[in-house]
Amino acid sequence: MIDDPALMARAERLVAAYAAAGRRIATAESCTGGLVAGLLTAVPGSSAVLERGFVTYSNAAKSDCLGVPGALLDAYGAVSLETARAMAEGALQRSQADVAVAITGIAGPGGGSPQKPVGLVHFGLAATGTPTRHLERRYGDLGRAEIRRRAVADALALLEDAMGLDAQPA
Repeated sequence: MIDDPALMARAERLVAAYAAAGRRIATAESCTGGLVAGLLTAVPGSSAVLERGFVTYSNAAKSDCLGVPGALLDAYGAVSLETARAMAEGALQRSQADVAVAITGIAGPGGGSPQKPVGLVHFGLAATGTPTRHLERRYGDLGRAEIRRRAVADALALLEDAMGLDAQPA
């Protein structure tokens, strides 16, 4: 779990806002391995907000659990705009949530390439009645823990934005 008081405060604010609006969240996480869902569930009352979380680390899990087409994964790879969007849309379709955030990236220390370096993370945000959004971050090779912490912060920012909240600093 991430021990970060600022992230915890943001999670508390998100849970309160989503609960007040009667909206529910699903997460689809790869490189963060459930850290966003874990942070949200650390907040008392989060069961009213977090509908479910998918940890889909492997390509097979992305396909089986979220319906990401194998052909899409073959064409673009697990760490791509296309996969992040498909993950978010799959999480929304396979849950009772109103909003789904997806994260897929390369946290390192290995696994990077010149085209997809360590620190590259793609996010998707799908919400009922709105087009799916994408965010790309290139954090650089800051170390696995810091890349994952920043990815959690950016996922929270997407969820904040989906509720019309001002994103808080990472």
